[in-house]
Amino acid sequence: MALSANEQFRYWGIGAVVFLLFVWMMGDVLLPFITGMAIAYFLDPVADRLEAVGLSRSLATAVITLVAMVTIFIILLVLIPVLLRETAELISVLPKYVEQFRMLISGRFPEALQEGSAAWQGLTSVIEFLRSKGGNLANALLMSALTILDVMIFLVVAPVVAFYLLLDWDRLIAVIDGWIPRDHLGTVRNLAQQVDRVLAGFVRGQMAVCGILGAFYAVALMLVGLQFGVVVGLIAGFLTFIPYVGSIIGGVLSFGLALFQFWDDQIWISAVVIIFAIGQLLEGNFLTPKLVGLSVGLHPVWLMFALSAFGSFFGFTGMLIAVPVAAMLGVFFRFGLDQYVNGELYAGKGSERDIADG
Repeated sequence: MALSANEQFRYWGIGAVVFLLFVWMMGDVLLPFITGMAIAYFLDPVADRLEAVGLSRSLATAVITLVAMVTIFIILLVLIPVLLRETAELISVLPKYVEQFRMLISGRFPEALQEGSAAWQGLTSVIEFLRSKGGNLANALLMSALTILDVMIFLVVAPVVAFYLLLDWDRLIAVIDGWIPRDHLGTVRNLAQQVDRVLAGFVRGQMAVCGILGAFYAVALMLVGLQFGVVVGLIAGFLTFIPYVGSIIGGVLSFGLALFQFWDDQIWISAVVIIFAIGQLLEGNFLTPKLVGLSVGLHPVWLMFALSAFGSFFGFTGMLIAVPVAAMLGVFFRFGLDQYVNGELYAGKGSERDIADG
């Protein structure tokens, strides 16, 4: 006997609650597995194209894995030393920059930073803290996110999970398709295709936008001679997936550093501002429309809410799954809204009779 709509809703609701509790309880344990699953999902179209030109699935997976490993190794070999060096230098000179800022404000607005005032004491405390703790600040930030053991597990487990999932991706999709209730097979497949289209249009496109902007900011800031330009540029590019946050944080950091470094040369300060203006023009008028698209249905406010909510409940793992879950919820919400608009609850039971009588 078929289940009623209320019974189906109850069972699916219980399943969703159990899933959320599982993610909340497991926390960061799931991080390498979710990362591996995401990598496999993003690389599956590449494997399909290699299969289309005659390679077997095993050979296509091996080729993708080899290319990815070589690419990651080159990036780490070139980029990590620069990031570590510039991060350490930035932390070491922060007290100097704060002291220069205090002297600048004191010269322009002497009454604002009189000795003994709240502002004076606050800046003094910041300077003393940076001088005493600056050497350990980077290590503390890194260790607070992941322990060394967690990092090693992540670096080993995530690629292995990605390899095996990519190898068996089509078979796994077929197995999951076989679990779908037959009465709702067409609807579920249609929703799955919409979810896949949204994820492909947003997540893959947004990753490309982040990478392009990060490289542009890092190279441009380095060419104008801005200290720590590589670190600031990559931070701005990475945070681009959060609407407006990447450009604001990167712009403020770059402008602040440029003020201290090029105080007597306004041309280079203007150059830094122009770099971020060009980046915003590229993102808004070319990169996002071309790579992400305008019809993925993820409003910036909804995206920021999803990142905040999932990050608050599930930590870094929650932020990792926030975007795909937000995309799926958006598809389901639009489906539910369409069902409501075309249903009796919206139209009213007597609407058809009233129209006929009229």
